[in-house]
Parts: sequence; C-alpha cells; structure tokens
Amino acid sequence: MAILRFTDITKRYGDFEALRGVSLEVEEGEVFGLLGPNGAGKTSLIRIGLDILRPDDGEVALFGEPMSRDALDRVGYLPEERGLYKKTRVLDVLVYLGRLKGLTRPDAKARAAHWLERVGLGDAGRKRLEALSKGMSQKVQIAGTLLADPPLAILDEPFSGLDPVNVELVKELILERRKAGRTTVLSTHLMHQIEALCDRVAVIHQGRRVVYGDIDTVRRERSRPAVFVRTRGELPELEGVHAVHPRDGGFELLLAEGIDPPDVLEALIASKVRVERFEEILVTMEQVFLQVARGEGTWSDQERLKEAGE
Repeated sequence: MAILRFTDITKRYGDFEALRGVSLEVEEGEVFGLLGPNGAGKTSLIRIGLDILRPDDGEVALFGEPMSRDALDRVGYLPEERGLYKKTRVLDVLVYLGRLKGLTRPDAKARAAHWLERVGLGDAGRKRLEALSKGMSQKVQIAGTLLADPPLAILDEPFSGLDPVNVELVKELILERRKAGRTTVLSTHLMHQIEALCDRVAVIHQGRRVVYGDIDTVRRERSRPAVFVRTRGELPELEGVHAVHPRDGGFELLLAEGIDPPDVLEALIASKVRVERFEEILVTMEQVFLQVARGEGTWSDQERLKEAGE
C-alpha cells in the first residue's frame, strides 16, 4: 500500500515553477530516499506532503486517503531547519511534542525518558536545550520525532551535526523502524547512507522527477555495462566484450550493449578458467546524484548522444 502518494504535483512561487508534475509513491514499510540538488524542489514536495504548503495542481494522498488532520497526527517530521525552545528543559520539550501527537502526559513522559536513554542522553532530561551541543540537540529532535512511534516519519538531513558514532545510532533507529513495518522518508546529501539504508529512491532536479525506482535498478540504469573479473590463469577471449583493462589484480571488462553479466560468467566457466572473483561494476548513488546535477542521462542516453555527434 502507498503510505504517501503524490500525483502530478505542481507548485509555483510567482513566475518560478518549483515543482513540475511530480508523481511518486512511498510504500508501506520501506525506507524511501528523496534526493535532489539544492533548490531542486524536494523541500517544497516534503512540505506539500505535510500540508504545510498547498500545491497549485495535483493531489496528495496520505495513508490511502485525502489529506486530513487525523492522518497528519500519524506522521513524524524532522525538518532540516531546527527549532527547539532553547530556554526549556529537554524532558519538558519531549513531553510537549508527545502531547501534540495525542499521548497522555504520563505516557509522553515515560516515552521521553525511554527515548533519551535510547539516544544516549539519559542524564540530559533536566538540562536546558541551550546547554546542549549541536549534536546533542539533533538527537533530542530525532527523539521527539520518533517518540510517538509514527507509522510514517519524514527525516530531512537527520545526520546533520552528528559524529560517526551517532550517525550509526540514527542508522540503527531507521533500520529498526523498517523491521517493525514502519515507513521512513529520508532526505540527505550523504549518498552512501542512501545506498546503505534505502529500498527505493526518487531524485528531483529542476522541479521534475528524473530518477525513480529501487536502488539496484537505478544504479544499473546509470552504469556502463561492465564487470570485474579476477581469474587464475590467462583470461580467454570472450564474445561481447568491447575492451579489457587491468585493474586491482584483475580485469575490468566493458561489455557490448545487450550482453548480460551472467552470460559472461557462464562463458568463463565454460572455458574452464578458475574464477576467483566476478562482480558487476555499478556506479554509486553519489555518482548517480552527480550525473543528475550535471544533466547527464543514463549510460544508454549518453552513448546515443555520442553516436549522434551531439
């Protein structure tokens, strides 16, 4: 089931069109990456999904229904812009956030104490927020976002200000949510975290959805067909291999279009060569992001442009 669905979303600010007919779905129980260069329109899309902004055209469905106050109460949101009350005690802020989500005061207080322990701030409840470091404040906001166990959590740059140990902590929290069947939308510029955590991804560029799908498919579509091979003995000649380049004690084989890596592996095995390592070479999500930011298409698109002399 689609927990969050955008259909043909358009948003204008005066003469500027920030979103241009964007459609995508976030499915129940997944970690979904929402990416894009600065100014691409992803923040506007997030705010439309939270009914903070209204689209000029298009529709939003939340939990399979039109937008409603009850549905929004089931969503946790960590905005990129931080906005905690600095003069207030940490525990009081978390209790307040829990009450906003419909928890009773005793339940909110118990959950606040639990989450402070969970994020390593068990002794910070009586401190005022102004006394905390940036990273500690970030963890308080993450605790506040997840305190009511929302079925959908939208996390905008959740790793901001965190050291490597606490980045791992936040990753654990996201994976725990997926294991529990909860849905998380993750927006971050740390592409290796998207690759490690997300099931599917959408990339917004200049107001349009330009990439959409599961991580492996997206990486494969943007990669030149190539494999890495390490063999014991001489590498035989293989049909459908354009070029062979030595690399890391083995060889990078560039494949002709339409040749699948399993076919190459099968040919190697048939030649009775001992294969010590064989893997498909795929671009990283960081490389995908850079391709989008530079306006480059898929590998096939780029090859067709080269052949056309453009």
